[in-house]
Amino acid sequence: MAPRANWKGFLRLSLVTCPVALYPATSESEKVSFNQLNRKTGHRIKYAKVDADTGEEVDNEDIVKGYKVDTDTFIEVTKEELENVALESTRTIEIDEFVDRSEIDPRYLIRAYYLRPDGKVGHDAFAVIRETIREMNKVAIGRVVLTNREHIIALEPLDKGLMGTLLRYPYEVRSADEYFDDIQDVKVTKDMLDLAKHIVNQKAGHFEPDKFEDQYETALIELINQKRAGKPITAKARPRGENVVDLMDALRKSIGRDAAGPTGAPKKTAKKPRKAAAGQKEMLMPITGKKAAKEAAAKKPAARPQRKSA
Repeated sequence: MAPRANWKGFLRLSLVTCPVALYPATSESEKVSFNQLNRKTGHRIKYAKVDADTGEEVDNEDIVKGYKVDTDTFIEVTKEELENVALESTRTIEIDEFVDRSEIDPRYLIRAYYLRPDGKVGHDAFAVIRETIREMNKVAIGRVVLTNREHIIALEPLDKGLMGTLLRYPYEVRSADEYFDDIQDVKVTKDMLDLAKHIVNQKAGHFEPDKFEDQYETALIELINQKRAGKPITAKARPRGENVVDLMDALRKSIGRDAAGPTGAPKKTAKKPRKAAAGQKEMLMPITGKKAAKEAAAKKPAARPQRKSA
């Protein structure tokens, strides 16, 4: 089932307007997630909202937002008062300007969304705005209110729709000076640079996301399956970094190692069928993770309709 829209409103370029919907472009719901348990009972931990002074649980309808002025002083702000902060970007993404993509500092990028026409009307206006941005090879900058906050949003064409990327405000981006000031000014020799460039050329490729595997996710699934099967868990040796004593020697050895090709992963041997534990009443099927289950469901062919007998 398609995800629900995070926001619905209008996209406007001067006097050209169309209804649109904003959807999250990424998801982490397929990752392995854990619940917190009571070690003594095995029961799940439940969080309750309690009054900090009385210790009594508070109902949701009695909870309001408050801005802390000092230690014991808060200014209460109600939901209705927040809704009355009338910003046009609450319901409309107004395109304010167009910029070159290269001018947007990557530090300002937050997360990506898909923007598409909402309903059957407005597709013509949406197409005009989309193709104008595409032909001009620009990024449209506007504003949108999400989760009670106004965000800057950068819009650019993506296939038949638009991709919107939320941007940070300048006050949200830390200056790099306090982190980089202590880095020593080192003179890199031409020989070192040439060797390093050779390593880069050996490793040159194209960005293909499908070839990347979340190794930590895979290790988590393996861990869960081993514990589920009652197998002993043994700690694996952690990879250790080594201090480089001779940089030129390390660069030369790197070239030799990379020229030989990546070390091949050991072939996986067929696993023996697991024996059921004594008293086990059901087969313990290994988990595959939410991502694998989602992909398998997408590949599963639809069931053919059965023909009714006359």
